[in-house]
Amino acid sequence: MNSPLVSASWLAEHIDDGDLIVLDASSATNISGKKPEFENCVIQGARHFDLKNKFSDSDVPFPNTMPSQEQFQQEARNLEINNESIIVVYDNLGLYNSPRVWWMLKSMGHKNIAVLDGGLSAWVHAGLPTSENHATDYAHGNFTAEFTLRAVVAMEEVKANILSKQFTLIDARSKGRFDGTAPEPREGLSSGHVPGSSNVPFQEVLSNGFMKSEEELSAIFDKLKLEVKPLVFSCGSGLTACITLLAAELVLPNQLAIYDGSWTEWASLETNLIEKQ
Repeated sequence: MNSPLVSASWLAEHIDDGDLIVLDASSATNISGKKPEFENCVIQGARHFDLKNKFSDSDVPFPNTMPSQEQFQQEARNLEINNESIIVVYDNLGLYNSPRVWWMLKSMGHKNIAVLDGGLSAWVHAGLPTSENHATDYAHGNFTAEFTLRAVVAMEEVKANILSKQFTLIDARSKGRFDGTAPEPREGLSSGHVPGSSNVPFQEVLSNGFMKSEEELSAIFDKLKLEVKPLVFSCGSGLTACITLLAAELVLPNQLAIYDGSWTEWASLETNLIEKQ
């Protein structure tokens, strides 16, 4: 696919293509407390991508952690995802869970994956067909996962980077949480940030559930005066960091990765340095 973002009109035009699969990444709840505009409806023919229960590693104490290559491959095949599938993923909050699914599939080696800009709301407002339930009548896929190691950065690498500065860490949490002036939504965690990191709140790259224009995104990243070295994105749990990463994918040439443990992991360990304001 030429772009990691597609419009509702593009999807409507291609939805009957033989290899196209629509994935719904919506969750029943979210840590931000955001409420969907439309409930109890899905894009007609969409399959449910269960991010929390089937596509996360339940053996670690942190939320939304990337599962093993084997688990991911099995669950993807259960959705009849094939190596040649063309995938469009959306959610019911505009752009929230869907960039995480896009990044996960991309990290596992899938080549043809894009996010529906504006999500379910864009589809419904365009008067396009919905149904009450997800599709369940599909076969077994043949997708072969090949995890890209450079897609994920571990905590020890983030620690080392405070001095080595091999990459730029960009935090997608709100400015208040980044500065340490607002509390974390997860009980027991201090707010603040990893020393040397920069802040691009995920809300800043969005406008009414749509990604901002490439011109606007370029202006946001230009303020950081970024060098040509890898960018690593974090947030509270590795979820909304993927929104800001997707924005960077649209306008920057840098190698991009996620610190998957993100702030939940970093702030849970008393030995980790925390800066405030």
